[in-house]
Amino acid sequence: MFPTVSHFLNYLFGIDVPLPFNTFGVFVALAFVAGYWAFSKELQRKEALGILKPTKRTITIGEPASFGELASNAFFGFIIGYKLIYALLNYQLFVSDAQTVILSFKGNILGGLALAALFTYWDYKEKEKAKLPKPKTVEVTVRPHELMSNMIVWAAVWGFLGAKIFDNLEHWDTFIQDPIGGLLSFSGLTFYGGLICGGAAVLYIAYKNGIKPLHMLDVGGPGMMLAYSVGRIGCHLSGDGDWGIPNLNPKPFTWLPDWLWAYTYPNNVANEGNPIAGCVGKYCNELAQPVYPTPIYEVILAFIIFLILWNIRKKINLPGMMFGIYLMFNGLERFFIELIRVNSKYTVAGISFTQAELISSILFISGCILVGYSIKNKEKHVNY
Repeated sequence: MFPTVSHFLNYLFGIDVPLPFNTFGVFVALAFVAGYWAFSKELQRKEALGILKPTKRTITIGEPASFGELASNAFFGFIIGYKLIYALLNYQLFVSDAQTVILSFKGNILGGLALAALFTYWDYKEKEKAKLPKPKTVEVTVRPHELMSNMIVWAAVWGFLGAKIFDNLEHWDTFIQDPIGGLLSFSGLTFYGGLICGGAAVLYIAYKNGIKPLHMLDVGGPGMMLAYSVGRIGCHLSGDGDWGIPNLNPKPFTWLPDWLWAYTYPNNVANEGNPIAGCVGKYCNELAQPVYPTPIYEVILAFIIFLILWNIRKKINLPGMMFGIYLMFNGLERFFIELIRVNSKYTVAGISFTQAELISSILFISGCILVGYSIKNKEKHVNY
């Protein structure tokens, strides 16, 4: 497998280029790009139909840079320089363990001061160029799709926090043994935690800018499914532990590739399994028994669901129905994948279930309720 981009390049071209990028992180970034594209397209379509309206905002132009602006630029410049210069001067360490370099208190003071000064100077000069003898207040129009840059940042931050919180709750025994490591680690992310917290952040931004929650939820359904599909590619290629239960059954079809039926995830980033003979480096384990490669199943299923949602979106004219259908598909897909996936189980009243099974069941039921609500209230939304 390909725990880092360097492993991938070596596999494709036979060259060894040390890069500090893990494969999972790259595909998480690509997932946000895919989601950004789908969200923007839907926002623009609904704007053109008149469903979503632009908002007016009053801003003041021509003011010089304030102390707060200069201070914030200096702060972020210092953090970037402090870490960036240290990473460049200790590149081999950065390549081998980027997470430790980024999350530790180690850094380069001179690099931090230099970029703090540069960021402050740049902000000051930009403000000076636009400064007016007398600042004035103007009204600007903000179109819904122009909010996407702000939304994606909020979704990334709160989605990551939610994914970490839900993952630590799911693996509570491991978390209490090393709570600091569990919170700061870049590995171990639960999709539903990211969906709930990141989605809530996007809804908050949308509501502040006059977009009703049901409209924003409908916009997000196809995009979230596409992003999920892309993100799961990273899970599979890096071997982050989201695989299935052992699969020793013979292939049902001879033409089916082995890696699509049962796979041992060599060089997995979870470092689970047995050592690989002759392997040198950080990721040198593979599973003792082949397992169902559930991440790649979810890549395929999620992309098919995205295509379905993308093709029916123009035919749906009731607020909330698109998101309700998304919830139903999402819940069904994840519930059945959980049947062959490795996960921690809870037991309540003698009933054993995983966190994802519980949440996916709630999502499916919520989707049914939302679709029913949309149909029941269709008379109220004739101009949707």
